[in-house]
Amino acid sequence: MARLTADKPFVHDGCTITDSAFGAYVEIGAGSRVAHSRIGDYSYCDRYADIANADVGKFANIASFVRIGATDHPLHTAACHHFLYRSDDYWDDAEKDAGFFAHRQSRRATIGHDTWIGHAAMIKPEVTLGHGAVVASGAIVTKDVAPYTIVAGNPARKLRDRQPPEIAERLIALAWWDWPHDALRMALEDFRRLDAEDFLERYGG
Repeated sequence: MARLTADKPFVHDGCTITDSAFGAYVEIGAGSRVAHSRIGDYSYCDRYADIANADVGKFANIASFVRIGATDHPLHTAACHHFLYRSDDYWDDAEKDAGFFAHRQSRRATIGHDTWIGHAAMIKPEVTLGHGAVVASGAIVTKDVAPYTIVAGNPARKLRDRQPPEIAERLIALAWWDWPHDALRMALEDFRRLDAEDFLERYGG
């Protein structure tokens, strides 16, 4: 029997999930934290991922120790410590700064379909990874990444295209990530054995 199902995410031990929604066939690795995020169908993260304030598309591959939506501290104030906004942790008569948390949650990271984020990479708030993009291990992504582009480094910079632009456009138009589960199964052998251009020729992209 298949380990993953459409009904509920497969959440491993030690995870902390807050105000988040999950699509079909999703897996969350051990010790991961997911907060104020949406994770699309078939996407997964490996161990100890930290995902906050993010919209993750379908078929995203998120390696261990990745951080998406890494939060910032205020720099314009006299102090940058979180006693400013987690004030109720320090004083019985103080409240959390609700406005600060609302602003933080509004700064969404967006991860496209069929993306791959390597081990210990970081995606900053308000960054968009285009469909098919790849982020190398340890990279820190501070700017948007174009579809089907591979980036690496700190700050992350383009290494090369994952697919030529004309193939990338056709893959996006084909939108195989929206196919029904049964259609994906029917095409499984072609996904495995055909390169992208031959796959597109076969499936009309």
